[in-house]
Amino acid sequence: MILLAASVFIFGLNFVSSGVDGASGEKIKPDTHEAANSEALGSEIDLRRYKLACPDYRHYAVISHRPFSDGPLSLPYQRPSPHCRTFSSSVVEKVIEDVTSKMEDKDLARIFENAFPNTLDTTVRWHVDGSAKKSKQKHGYTEGQWEGAQSFIVTGDINAEWLRDSTNQLAQYQVLAKKDKKLEKLILGAINTQAEFIIESPYCNAFQPPPPSQEPAVNNGQADDVHPVYEPSRVFECKYELDSLAHFLRLGTQFHKNTGSKAFLTTRWYIALKMVLEVLEQQAKPTFNSSTGKFERNEYTFRRKTNIGTETLNLGGIGNPLSNGTGLIRSAFRPSDDATILGFLIPANAMMAVELKRTAEILKSAKKDDLAKTLQQRAESIEKGIWEHGVIKHKIYGDVFAYEVDGYGSTVVMDDANVPSLLALPLLGFVAVDDKTYQNTRKMILEKAGNPYYLNGRGFAGIGGPHIGLQYAWPISRLIQAMTSSDDDEIIDALQAVRDSSRLGLVHESINVDRVVDFTRKHPRPILLFA
Repeated sequence: MILLAASVFIFGLNFVSSGVDGASGEKIKPDTHEAANSEALGSEIDLRRYKLACPDYRHYAVISHRPFSDGPLSLPYQRPSPHCRTFSSSVVEKVIEDVTSKMEDKDLARIFENAFPNTLDTTVRWHVDGSAKKSKQKHGYTEGQWEGAQSFIVTGDINAEWLRDSTNQLAQYQVLAKKDKKLEKLILGAINTQAEFIIESPYCNAFQPPPPSQEPAVNNGQADDVHPVYEPSRVFECKYELDSLAHFLRLGTQFHKNTGSKAFLTTRWYIALKMVLEVLEQQAKPTFNSSTGKFERNEYTFRRKTNIGTETLNLGGIGNPLSNGTGLIRSAFRPSDDATILGFLIPANAMMAVELKRTAEILKSAKKDDLAKTLQQRAESIEKGIWEHGVIKHKIYGDVFAYEVDGYGSTVVMDDANVPSLLALPLLGFVAVDDKTYQNTRKMILEKAGNPYYLNGRGFAGIGGPHIGLQYAWPISRLIQAMTSSDDDEIIDALQAVRDSSRLGLVHESINVDRVVDFTRKHPRPILLFA
């Protein structure tokens, strides 16, 4: 029963995010606060006019709103007005009603009620279902470009979409998509939009609003020198992160698993997949030619004018040297958006191997046998590289996974809260939770003696990372800890820690371990990946 309660709670957790623009111009009727869980669209008020009065959710979410939960924490109700929500689903509302009615802990129930629909409530900045015909001549698009359903899912407080975040923001709705055609179209649109982004700039991690949305582009305020060059009106940031490409594949494999649909296998998707494979080929190359020993400049370089070391790559934007013949793929940045120290990031490689295999199975069913074979071979090469180069003998914990390696024998032993992480390897599908090497690794990274970024204070404990600093742990690490445990006491402790630190009724990005009321920006990090 405890395990079931844990799964129910984690299924609905999300970080606070922003964005109050409507995803459609449909009309809605006024609704009372008591009826706030009813479906918002399909009634009498012009949403486009009404939304002009909606508060910015970044500000709305930091103020407690009534009614408060009946639990001892009296947590606030933080959903925006139905008229201000950016998307709605009657199926999602039914899940909220069913789950919360069965939860005895009313504070946990309130967090679920606030968090589970948060992506739909606040981050669907633009969506079209593909039913309207587009004029290619008018817009100057190439064949198939921006056709069909499209969805732009913003990353909370920035009007831009991260590939990683948008995949995880939609993950909890994948299991409901077969029951709700609106949700199915929303997720299909997200796959199509991500494909367009990757075709545009496959090395980039975050993107501006799509041109058809007519949403304004935003400046990230940085001075970056990046190769390959990109168009700033289309790209928000261009940090090459291997897991961003894995998340693009994951969005499609999850969609197919839950709906059985292959509607995303369009000409544009296949072009995007080709771009992914080209990046993998380029980033599998060593720093020095294996035959001549001469330096070969990497296809991707990144330099930022900054005084923060984790925000740029050393050695003129190249990063530290990587060896030949490992089978591993370089990642210039981590899922935290921090630069890697050693470019073979093991969790990202593990995720890519898994998603390549899953995608290969879909391609086989679509009679794309040669392409499926290419993906399968690449996945096997990466997986072999992880076990050969990513597993080290630790003097205390035995055989463990390193966080980063270079193929020369150097390793970074730690874990970061952001996913993919070593802690999350079973959730990614790379190993079974009872795998001996994983269990050794899990023990190591959940102790201060084994993980420099395991933080323990007076008010909270968990894994953090260099992105925020040495006093802030991320609640996502406690949730993943619960999801990779079969120990009731460990699960209860993790859930209570997250619950008690969520004073505004939503899970924060990171928390000061000595003062839980000190937390960082509201931001939809990948908790929902693990729904």
